[in-house]
Amino acid sequence: MWPPRRRALLEGGLKAAALLAAGWCGRGLAQPAEARADLRAVVARARPSVLPIGTYSATASPRFGFRGSGFVLGDGHLVATNAHVLPATEAESGLRLAVLAQSAAPGREAGDLRFATLVAVDRAHDLALLRLDGPPLAPLALAGAARVAEGQAIVLMGFPVGGALGFAPVTHRGIVASVTTAALPAPSAAQLDPRALARLRAGNAEVLQLDATAYPGNSGGPVLDVDTGEVIGIVNMVLVRGSRETALSAPTGITYAIPVQYLQALLQEARAATPPR
Repeated sequence: MWPPRRRALLEGGLKAAALLAAGWCGRGLAQPAEARADLRAVVARARPSVLPIGTYSATASPRFGFRGSGFVLGDGHLVATNAHVLPATEAESGLRLAVLAQSAAPGREAGDLRFATLVAVDRAHDLALLRLDGPPLAPLALAGAARVAEGQAIVLMGFPVGGALGFAPVTHRGIVASVTTAALPAPSAAQLDPRALARLRAGNAEVLQLDATAYPGNSGGPVLDVDTGEVIGIVNMVLVRGSRETALSAPTGITYAIPVQYLQALLQEARAATPPR
C-alpha cells in the first residue's frame, strides 16, 4: 500500500496527465467546425482544376490513356504536371497529349476530352507546362515566395490508381514533414539540355517531404496549403518499400513534392518565350 500522501500525489498526477492527454487528443482528432468547413471549401474550389493527364489515340481502346495528374494555372489554358508523366516518344508514336476536363454537373466524373501541346519543360526539376485547346478552365493560385514551413498542414489531390476507380479527383491530407534536398532522377542523354546540365552542376534540389499518402497516378498533382488553398508544391514521387506493387498494398506514407518556386520559374520562362497575342 502506498502512504496516503504519496497516493494523493500519484492520483493527482494521473488526473493531470489524463486531462493533458485529453486536451492533446482533442486538438489532434477533433477539429473545430470552422477548420472543417474551411478544408471542405478548399477541396471544393480546387477540385475542378485537377485533371487527368494522358494521351489520345483514335485506334486505341480506350482512346484515352491515363499517365498522371495535373492542374490548371495561369490564364486557365495552362496545365502543370511532371515531366516524367509525358510520353517520351509522343511525336514518333502518333499519340496526342490530352486531358479530361471535369463535367460541370455535380457528382459527374471527368469526361470532356481536351487536346494539349507541350509549351515548356524543366526536366531538371521534373516539371512540364501544357497548353489546352478550347475555353479556359478554373486555375489554381500559386503560393508566393514565402518559405514553406515544416509542420504546415497540406492536402494533395490527384488520381491515384489512374482510372481504375473512375476519373474523379481524390484528396489526401497530411503535413510538410521536412524541407530538404534530394537528388532528382538524372536525365537521360537524350534529355540533356543547358538547364539539365546546370542542375547537375548545382547538385541536389530542394524538395518537400510530406507525411501524406500518395499512390501511382498522383504524380503531377498539386499540394495545397490548407489555410489558403494555394499551390505550394507538385507531387513528384513516393517512397516505395519493396516492389512497386507494395506502393498500393503497403504504402509508406512518405511522399515527395517539388516546391512551387521551380514551377513559377518555368511559368515565367514560358511567358517570356510566348509572343503577345
